[in-house]
Amino acid sequence: MADSAARSRATRARAAASVDVPHFERALPKILGRVREQAPARERERALLYDSVRELQQIGFGALRVPVSDGGAGYSLQQFFDTLIIVAAADSNLAHLYRGHIAFVERVLIDPDQARRERWLPRIVRGDLVGNAQSERQELSEIKTELTVDDGTVLLDGVKYYTTGSIYADWIYLAAMRDGEPVGATVSTRHDGVRSVDDWDGFGQVLTGSGTTVFGRVPVEDGEVEQFGGYEDFGARYTTSIFQLCLLAVVAGIGAAALADTCDYVRPRRRIFGFAGEAPPKENELVQAVVGDLASYAHAARSLVLTSAAELDSLLAARRDGTLTDEAVVAAELNVYKAQQVVLSMVLAETTELFEVGGASAVGTVRALDRHWRNVRTIASHNPAIQRKRAIGDHLLNGRPPQWGRTVAREAPGGQDDSRSAH
Repeated sequence: MADSAARSRATRARAAASVDVPHFERALPKILGRVREQAPARERERALLYDSVRELQQIGFGALRVPVSDGGAGYSLQQFFDTLIIVAAADSNLAHLYRGHIAFVERVLIDPDQARRERWLPRIVRGDLVGNAQSERQELSEIKTELTVDDGTVLLDGVKYYTTGSIYADWIYLAAMRDGEPVGATVSTRHDGVRSVDDWDGFGQVLTGSGTTVFGRVPVEDGEVEQFGGYEDFGARYTTSIFQLCLLAVVAGIGAAALADTCDYVRPRRRIFGFAGEAPPKENELVQAVVGDLASYAHAARSLVLTSAAELDSLLAARRDGTLTDEAVVAAELNVYKAQQVVLSMVLAETTELFEVGGASAVGTVRALDRHWRNVRTIASHNPAIQRKRAIGDHLLNGRPPQWGRTVAREAPGGQDDSRSAH
């Protein structure tokens, strides 16, 4: 297990005052070439991605969405998600651990509070990374992490799980309770009271640092506590779409990686099951048909992600020019959910079918082709597609927009109905 208080300091890197886009575009393929080559061994050895995160931060990956006027690269969402898919194709863990950072940057970009933008955009451009810590290991969906005030200082105490990316991060954005109300707070990992450990026990995405983070009397800076708005708020719906689309981009990247790894496996082979002597699988019609399927799945997954990203770009443009409607916001969110239904099923099928191109050697642990299925299956379990499917149907049949949770009605003591929101 790794302790973030010591280890994340080793990953901190400071980029230049602004992102050099030509340098970024030259450097990225070189970095990702090494990442892809090392990916199977790193997963087997559970070697966390500190060096890869540092390299990406140094060339400005975490600031691609920041406007050029603020020192960033000014990428559109479609450009950014295309790049995220490329990163995921090298190592899905590396792309996934950025999910909280990506959503945080989007929150800052749409925040009307100019002081917050002026505080955060320089940090993001210089290479600071923001992790995410929302969930807790509670029997019910309760938040026990709490903010209190001691001698005028706001302090944070609690334990979070599924804290993806936080072990690599300089800051962590999290959910907490203050005076009985849910709030969001951002804290520095430099404080001794913040400790992340690599105890994620899932069978996939093992390098994302999705383990436990403990907060003990961690001070919260002025201005870094915010009230949660209603789910009908634009920011909530928009960032929900961003969070989901990040996962789909990672899955699309896995689809690209599975295709590339399968082709690399097939091309040099000289025999195939059922044929004596020289019988290259690459010339076999059945193998060619399987690879054709894999290529189609990977292409369709990428296309769906980029289509959804372009729709969110249009949403932001409408918001800027004052033509945004509530209907458009709900439609964009639901369209991401629709993409989720198809992208997950296609890439799960792809990462299962790829084994049809070879015999027993295809399941070897050195190539680790199985990691692609394990990683997709793990990501697909984060936000269960069946819940989103129901939301799509409910909207079409009853006109209800999607909600975070549902109302659970049960009989309270005394026979009265007790309706609470379950998330």
